[in-house]
Amino acid sequence: MKEADVQHSAFDRPAVEVASDLIGAELLFGGAGGIVVEAEAYMPDDPASHSYRGRTSRNRSMFGPSGHAYVYRSYGIHWCLNVVCQAGSAVLIRALEPVEGIADMQARRGRQELHLLCSGPGRVCQALGITGEHDGLSLLHLPFRLTLAQQSPGSILTGKRIGITRAVDMPWRFGLKGSVHLSRRFPTGLPSPDDGI
Repeated sequence: MKEADVQHSAFDRPAVEVASDLIGAELLFGGAGGIVVEAEAYMPDDPASHSYRGRTSRNRSMFGPSGHAYVYRSYGIHWCLNVVCQAGSAVLIRALEPVEGIADMQARRGRQELHLLCSGPGRVCQALGITGEHDGLSLLHLPFRLTLAQQSPGSILTGKRIGITRAVDMPWRFGLKGSVHLSRRFPTGLPSPDDGI
């Protein structure tokens, strides 16, 4: 898919398909960001999904237009960014490889190590400056910019989702093979960044 062809309808599909397609995409916010190297899918009938029990004031963006942001606070501490797909489904952006606005991201995070800047969903939002104020915004219009890239199937890793307690066996976590920017290694034994925000 060419960059010019990306429309909101490109995300109006099952989250599992979108999550895989997001690996290798470029995500920027306010001119800072990089390459999506890890993402997780959450479906409407998924006990681990925020939409599982229906629409609420917190998850209303998950039921809104596809290709928009669903931003929520995890455990009352960290903001997390999701790409809305079909109604009630979304893809959590778990990690980026920093490419643009690195100095700004380092300042926001208070860290210099590139492999730790965006290696986790909370780190992604902190580095980019994304908060609940950006919930519901289009990911295809400023201050966001999201462009898809073609990845060969062999370059994408698949595994079980992490950081959840329900539906833990679903293989709906996707990552870029060989990336040192993943939030946690896949079962293949890839390197993983240090723990801690």
